[in-house]
Amino acid sequence: MLSPTTNRPRSLVDISFHYCPGCGHGIIHRLVAEVIDELGIQGQTIGVASVGCSVHTLSYFDLDMQQAAHGRAPAVATGIKRVLPKQIVFTYQGDGDLGAIGIGEMFHATARGEKITVIYVNNAVYGMTGGQMAPTTLIGQATSTTPDGRLPDRDGFPIKVAELVSMIDGSAFVARTSVHNPVNVARTKKAIRMAFQAQMNRLGLGLVEVLSPCPTNWHLSPSEAMKWIENVMIKSFPLGIMKSLER
Repeated sequence: MLSPTTNRPRSLVDISFHYCPGCGHGIIHRLVAEVIDELGIQGQTIGVASVGCSVHTLSYFDLDMQQAAHGRAPAVATGIKRVLPKQIVFTYQGDGDLGAIGIGEMFHATARGEKITVIYVNNAVYGMTGGQMAPTTLIGQATSTTPDGRLPDRDGFPIKVAELVSMIDGSAFVARTSVHNPVNVARTKKAIRMAFQAQMNRLGLGLVEVLSPCPTNWHLSPSEAMKWIENVMIKSFPLGIMKSLER
């Protein structure tokens, strides 16, 4: 018999991930699925997929899933949760989706204190469409549209979503984590669980921003991408729990 560590979570479909070698989405998918299984909420959970690499959550989660237009996942999740308030609703979004076209949806869902959970994957580029500069691209980071690096005078500064959401009264749990090593994978799982529990306790909106590698568009090997998160990315996007309301 396989151990719980090697078994596929019940909340994941029994197929192989298609993501690029070294991509963090597969890790994060598993963590979300493990939390759902451990909380015993598979049968009452509804996921909302965004546009980008994260759209493939539709194929991998063995849950009721809904596709949203680009950036609109929090609005779609709001509608589902208000019609079906006993269901557990989460969105799974990338930084190009949530941090750009969807930033207004995110802030207003938080301001309303919607009882939803947001899993926000930050890899600092537009992954699916060719590695263009994203709202979270670091100063000096080269992308396909900033080959000489992001320049603040020309391109502005990266948007720190977790900090902004934590300042809005409707947020109940906000954290930024990473999956660049085993210790931080475990911390990410704990944060995801706390975000779901904030919804289950009807405290408000929960958001977990996860720093995730994109070796293909960073033009790094998978191991180099993990080191880049640790040595570079975390300096701009510090890890930690930024808000946690207790019932």
